[in-house]
Amino acid sequence: MTLTVLPMITNRSLPGNQRLDDAGAQGFTRLLPPFPLFALQPLLGHIVTTIARRHPELIARLGDNCKKRFLIDPRNLPFFLLLQPDPDRPRLKAHSRSEDVEHDVHISGTLATLLRMIDGQSDSDALFFNRDLAITGDTEAVVALRNALDNMDATLTDDVAACFGPLSRPVRAVIDLTLKFASSKS
Repeated sequence: MTLTVLPMITNRSLPGNQRLDDAGAQGFTRLLPPFPLFALQPLLGHIVTTIARRHPELIARLGDNCKKRFLIDPRNLPFFLLLQPDPDRPRLKAHSRSEDVEHDVHISGTLATLLRMIDGQSDSDALFFNRDLAITGDTEAVVALRNALDNMDATLTDDVAACFGPLSRPVRAVIDLTLKFASSKS
């Protein structure tokens, strides 16, 4: 199975008003006050280093693409994530939608769509062709990431939940509720 992507100018930032979701955050998040992203950074760092340590094969399968910058854009959240799966220093950082961030790949969808995809519950090709998922940028890097995720025995959402230690079950329950709620709306 192959993944088709839209063409994009690589290694250039997309100003906030040019992102694929130029309406910004959607849904209930518009009603929330600005989220202090600095509070998320240590948690995101812990998540990415834990996953990189537990699944070195995931990063190894990326080959040279592990140095690429993946902008992960949950359209219905007031921020986006920048993933750099470098085996020596993996990074996952939240950025405000008003920031211009250099990236090689832009993956955009609702939070539920992105969670279903990394949990192996949805086929990325179907999501792409149904326009639930938008991908621009370095095609080789996107395909490498998709293949690495498809070849995992575990799901990343389980690993993300496990990063919360004794709170892993409640966190997984919140993820499952998010997926169930999103599925009932579609």
